[in-house]
Amino acid sequence: MAQWRLSWHCFAERLPALAQRPWTMKCPYCQVDNDRVLDSRGSEDGFAIRRRRECNHCKRRYTTYERVERSHIKVIKKDGTRVPFDRDRLKQGLEKACWKRPISDAQIEAVVTEIESHVESHFDAEVESRDLGELVMQRLRTLDEVAYVRFASVYRQFKDVRDFVDELQPMLADAPKTPR
Repeated sequence: MAQWRLSWHCFAERLPALAQRPWTMKCPYCQVDNDRVLDSRGSEDGFAIRRRRECNHCKRRYTTYERVERSHIKVIKKDGTRVPFDRDRLKQGLEKACWKRPISDAQIEAVVTEIESHVESHFDAEVESRDLGELVMQRLRTLDEVAYVRFASVYRQFKDVRDFVDELQPMLADAPKTPR
């Protein structure tokens, strides 16, 4: 019991110092734990806080994001295996589909955030990869038709040109006719 009191006493003595010290982040360049926040603002439609920081040691600037820690949703793949939902993997897939298209990083980030929010609000613990792929295709179809077809060709595993034509038929039927 005396040892516990001693440990608590030592902690209690340090508590004011800990409370006064602002929690900082290590600089990605020099790894020194001494920075200051230059700017904070909402990001990703209010789902994150973007902080612009400057290292007090090397004077370099970097950006950090603070997000709400989400529940751990699993994705059920086609073969039945379960893997954690990975926001970065979703973003990489969208970036590949949108490669060399007039789509900004902010637009891709907005789609990722929208899909992540939809998954969090509509699925409890697991989501099938099929459902996730359909969500991506819905968003891409409104964003960019070429990116949509690129993603669909990989997602639906097109085997030949007929698969492309079959996928394009509904889009061509919905498209307004323009005079040539």
